[in-house]
Amino acid sequence: MTTLSMAAPLDAPPKAAVYRKVAFHIMPFLMLCYVAAYLDRINIGFAKLHMLNDLGFSETAYGLGAGLFFIGYLIFEVPSNLLMMRIGAKRTISRIMILWAFVSACFAFVQTPTQFYILRFLLGVAEAGFYPGVILYLTYWFPSARRAKMVALFVGAVPLSGMLGAPLSGTIISMSDGLHGLTGWQWMFIIEAIPSLVLGLLCLKFLDDRPSDANWLSKEEKAAIEADLEADRERHKGDASTVSLLATFKDPRVWKMTAICFCSAVCSYGVSFWLPTLVSQLKVGDVMHVGLYTAVPFTAAFVCMYLIGRHSDQTRERRWHLVGPFACVCLGLVGSITLHDSMGWALVALSVAAVGAYSTTAMLFSISSLILSGVGMAAGVAAINCVGGLGGFLSPYIVGLVKDMTGSTDNGVYFIACFAVVGALITLSLPKKLVNR
Repeated sequence: MTTLSMAAPLDAPPKAAVYRKVAFHIMPFLMLCYVAAYLDRINIGFAKLHMLNDLGFSETAYGLGAGLFFIGYLIFEVPSNLLMMRIGAKRTISRIMILWAFVSACFAFVQTPTQFYILRFLLGVAEAGFYPGVILYLTYWFPSARRAKMVALFVGAVPLSGMLGAPLSGTIISMSDGLHGLTGWQWMFIIEAIPSLVLGLLCLKFLDDRPSDANWLSKEEKAAIEADLEADRERHKGDASTVSLLATFKDPRVWKMTAICFCSAVCSYGVSFWLPTLVSQLKVGDVMHVGLYTAVPFTAAFVCMYLIGRHSDQTRERRWHLVGPFACVCLGLVGSITLHDSMGWALVALSVAAVGAYSTTAMLFSISSLILSGVGMAAGVAAINCVGGLGGFLSPYIVGLVKDMTGSTDNGVYFIACFAVVGALITLSLPKKLVNR
């Protein structure tokens, strides 16, 4: 037992106040970083509306390039997360953000499919480790009983990036087209890379690696946090997967979570990369209007996923809080096709799908952190995210291929809906006693 954890009972401050203070200090900055990251990752969906015609790319080429991001991500994610345990979170997150800012800006100068493929791969390499790194970072600050809400809040940056980025991207493309000889989509890539660069530099100033490094916490507050984290560690003692990389990768629970992550990635990235296209098919107007209407599903997702995560923490129930969002993806996507002739109802259906798609990601990793800790947490979460994230490669590629072959995205959308069903069924196979705590 550490000195801090032994000191926790002595004049310990109210726990709720301590964790509220931590959340207000670190979560807004982490969310801003993820907004910038995700915007640079998915703004290709808006560039696509003009970029494909300007460069003569096929829908299949777009889908393949969008998906190649995840191959680079796969190769470098586990090493990045293990490196973070050695050099700390703020150096790792800073390095990742600065690199991806430069790569993202380079998309403005793409001329050929090969260049597009290479840059998408390099963007995955640059960003590898960011998401699982932050998930690991949150385990240094919040015990498992308080973590699902924080993970949901962090992942809420994904729909927030769409909520803010969709109208921003549409406006940049519309208003800057032809400025200084560049197209609107080229300006979009350049302008939207700047926040990532600035935030990457600010990481070194605003982030602390662990509570013990935080001069904005009192000695008693640090002790209260450490006591809760120590109690979590005690619950994991005796579990080999927390101390051995080999044991982690042999653990069937890790591979079951990887399969669920694969289904979640098919859903979330299928929605992310193709939502502007699906909205544009509703005949809402020019690219600026597409941006405004695309913000609606993202806004619904931002609000609802936080409420789902908070309710999961309050009830200590995890399994059905993941099954429900998978069901929303399936119903929402199928409904968007069925209701295609009614713009309002189709937009409602797409909003339901977006709520489900992004909520699966938040709940998935709140469950993973209940299963793993220590080196198993660092490697396991990275492995779950990068191998499971191959669904992010498959989804946009298949939808693009189907659109080129049939002239419609409908069958590709049904493909995504099927994976939502599979994800729900695998989740139901998780033992209740394992995930509900």
